[in-house]
Amino acid sequence: MIAWRLVNRHFVVYRRDWLVFLTGFLEPVLYLLSIGIGVGAMIQGFEVGGRHIGYAAFVAPAMLATAAMTGAIYDSTFNLFFRMKYAKLYDAVLATPMSTTDVAIGETIWALIRGGLYSAGFLAIMAGLGLASSWWAVLALPATLLIGLAFAGVGMWVTTHFTSWQDFEYVTLALVPMMLFSGTFFPVDSLAGPLRWIIEVTPLYRGVVLCRELCTGALTWASLLSVAYLVALGLVGMRGARRRLGILLLR
Repeated sequence: MIAWRLVNRHFVVYRRDWLVFLTGFLEPVLYLLSIGIGVGAMIQGFEVGGRHIGYAAFVAPAMLATAAMTGAIYDSTFNLFFRMKYAKLYDAVLATPMSTTDVAIGETIWALIRGGLYSAGFLAIMAGLGLASSWWAVLALPATLLIGLAFAGVGMWVTTHFTSWQDFEYVTLALVPMMLFSGTFFPVDSLAGPLRWIIEVTPLYRGVVLCRELCTGALTWASLLSVAYLVALGLVGMRGARRRLGILLLR
């Protein structure tokens, strides 16, 4: 597939900048150690799927989902904007047989690779700390790729509408509350009705719920709803990004 040539290009560029990947991976790990384990020593935990789990085991799957989001969103927003507006990478790419569809697919694959690496490393830490209590946790890694797909697709589409770096304040404005309130550090049951409904339709919440269900073995038919939601959101975002890239680059 021709889109892999763009992925290979990114690999060549980043293979010497491994610290860039490391810094993004460390953030959810530090949250787990400081809040999940540190603050967790003062909190008894919560009930998930009819079973009581410790606070660290409650937070860890949420940080796994956050790691996938972080890895995917960086490349599909900040880096994509730089390549498009300043490096003019896609102008050169589209002078080859590659199309805007190939660009959208290639950037999504690269975002999934980055998010997948973050998630795989974090999942290994979870297993080492005994925070994955079910064999279903092996499917948490594919689940994180679905989270990455959703954020990469939407991230690309949103970024194609940006005109300056100041516009990325909206990305931060969306991501920070999402990370804090998407069932990451406490159950959303404690929130009021309308606010809870808004949170439950965010991609990070669906990802957190899915990862937590897999890591604790508390799977239900609603887990399939989370899978379908993440896939659909990612594909819709990719399609929107492809069309916007065509408008911006082929005019």
